[in-house]
Parts: sequence; structure tokens; C-alpha cells
Amino acid sequence: MAVYADLLRYRELFANLFRRDFQAKYRGSVLGILWSLINPLALMGVYLVLATVLWKGGIPHYPLYLLAGLTCWLFFATSLQTASRSLLDSAELIRKVRFPRQLVALSVVATQLVTFAVMLAILVVLSLVFVPAARSTVWLAIPLAALFAGLVAGISLVVACANVLFRDVEHILTAALLPWFFLTPILWTFTSVGGHLQSHHKLSDVLRWGNFVAPAISAVRDPLWRGHVPRAADVVYLAVASLVALALGAFVFTRADDRIAVEL
Repeated sequence: MAVYADLLRYRELFANLFRRDFQAKYRGSVLGILWSLINPLALMGVYLVLATVLWKGGIPHYPLYLLAGLTCWLFFATSLQTASRSLLDSAELIRKVRFPRQLVALSVVATQLVTFAVMLAILVVLSLVFVPAARSTVWLAIPLAALFAGLVAGISLVVACANVLFRDVEHILTAALLPWFFLTPILWTFTSVGGHLQSHHKLSDVLRWGNFVAPAISAVRDPLWRGHVPRAADVVYLAVASLVALALGAFVFTRADDRIAVEL
């Protein structure tokens, strides 16, 4: 895992790249980081109205359920989208200076991680206030969110490398994220749609386990929303998926590293 060890060896460079990305994101903005909070909160308001008025899912503490799911999803989707362009947008720097190029992709994920951490802190407070049963489990969301961040970092590194070699990747990703969102239990739960899937067990299994984001989001959300320890299957899935994603990211970057500067 030398690819990730470079984060420590070149931590000053990584910090500079992070500051560059973070400042560029909010340069000229009056509200600054608050824009990162307004976006998920506005989306939550829209989806909350649609789900409660039109769909009537009957999910307890639905605003908290929805906000927790959106927080995880937006971190995942935004990280992948920004990472897909990260190496291309830093092409001039990469061509001029020899340094661990994976830091570029990982720095944009770290920028999105700030918003994710702030939203997670808000979720913890809301959970403590509105779900008394969660007071003994809410803190489990923090290490599980760290595992989720590892999963996102690994996949983002894969996407960043792939998009340098095949420029269609970012467009495919953009097209895939919208249906992927609706197939992920963010607006709905498997319990609420269980009646519709009774005769489609294979489809239910694909939605639950074939979508690697679904168990990850459920693991992070359950301690906040239900006040229950997350299912062991979801936690194990998240841990394994995080390790696999990080290993895959390191493998793909190692294979693509020599070609990145040439393709740029």
C-alpha cells in the first residue's frame, strides 16, 4: 500500500494540494463552506416533500433517515465526479513536476470529506435530540463513516486513473449516478418496498448486495436513525468493500502511473 503511504511521506505537499482545492472550491463565495450544507439540506427538503406527500413511505424519523442517506450519497457521488476530472485539471502541474500523482485525486476526496464530516456532526446532534434510543449507538457512525471514506477514496482513485486513459469514463459516470441513486435505499427502505419484491428475490438480492453503496450507507445510517447497532452483514460488507476498493485503487494507479503523464 505504498500508494497510500505517500500521504504521510508527502503530507506537506498533500496539505498544499488540499488547500488549493478547498480554496478554489469556495473562492469568491460569501457563504463559503455553508454552500456545501445548503445543497444537501435543499435536496432533503425536496425529497422529503415528494416522499411523504406523494409516496407515503411510512418510515419513522424519515427526515433523519433521508438526510443520513443523502449525506453519504453526496459524498460518494461528488467525490467520484470531482476525482474523475482531477488529474486532467492538474495536467500542467503533473507534466512539469514529478511527484506522487495519486495525491491529486486523493486531495479532492479530502476536500469533499470536510463537508461529509460537518454533515455527519450535524446528524449526530440531530440523532441525539430526536432519537433518544440512539444515544448509546450514535458514536458507532464515526468509525463506520471512516470506513466509508476509505471505500470512496479507493473508488475515486480508480475513476481518476481510468478517466485519463479513457475520457468517456466521466460521461459514463455522470449518466450512471442518477439511476444509481434511485436504486440505492436513500428515499426508500427494503422493508417499505418488500411487498413489491416478494416475487423478485433475485432482484432484491442484487439491490441489497450487488450495489456496494447500499450496505455501506445502511451501516453508517442505522446507529443514527434507528438507534440500533447496524447489522453485522452490513458492517462486514463495508469493511471488506473498503479494503477491496483501496487495494483496487492502489493496483490500478500502479499500473497506470507511467501512462498518466504521457496521456495528459
